[in-house]
Amino acid sequence: MRASSDPVTRSAGPLIHARALLFNVWFWLWTGVMALVILPSIALPWRWMWGLVLFWLGGIRAGLRLIVGLDVEIRGLERVPGRPVVFAVKHQSAWETLVLPLIQPDVSIVLKRELADLPFFGWYTRKTGMIAVQRSAGAQALRALVQSARAVIAGGRSIIIFPEGTRAPVGRHGNHHPGIAALYRQLDAPIVPVALNSGLYWGRRSFLKRPGTVLIEFLDPLPPGLERVEFMRRLKAELDGATDRLVAEGEGRLQEAPLSEATS
Repeated sequence: MRASSDPVTRSAGPLIHARALLFNVWFWLWTGVMALVILPSIALPWRWMWGLVLFWLGGIRAGLRLIVGLDVEIRGLERVPGRPVVFAVKHQSAWETLVLPLIQPDVSIVLKRELADLPFFGWYTRKTGMIAVQRSAGAQALRALVQSARAVIAGGRSIIIFPEGTRAPVGRHGNHHPGIAALYRQLDAPIVPVALNSGLYWGRRSFLKRPGTVLIEFLDPLPPGLERVEFMRRLKAELDGATDRLVAEGEGRLQEAPLSEATS
């Protein structure tokens, strides 16, 4: 049988499987309860709902820490300007979509239009001002992205965007979509790359979660005035390079972890 390329699956023992199962039960029970709790806030100002969404995310983060044993180490927050910015985030896992808004709460997230059309979840994303993009719409989608993003920045909120558009396995770097370049050119907002190694602990489309500490690092904002090609080249180089560095550090920590974590 071919060995799995997922670092979580490769190192998983019975204890990791049991913790993952318990966390998934917690996740869906907590999410079901909070979906009903949040629903009446549709009639209230959006910040009421957003506060409840953050409370829901806080419960998920607590579950990851207490059930799975998965925590986070945050680096480089001092590099984030004290104004609305665009966070260009590496995407390896569902982890960053759940935890990053707790680290930077006053944000709007760029997401697929299909998610905004879902019952409950879609209602909540629209009410809280998330930015839904129809990828297949081409230039029209870019214009809609810039228009929505400009309104978000003007309202004093930052933006989270995943330039690769989808989750990539650890060690694989995808191409960046043109949306991030459009935001760089059209918005008066710094672009802050965000690197991480979450895929080491919660793989792409993986049921399993491994105990440890996710590393997430906010890099220096990219300078204004770069040509499009140079901006895209520099963003990719800095984001991929920092991510590789964090992955290597995380792999070293995993090798030093007690064997019982993987095999118990």
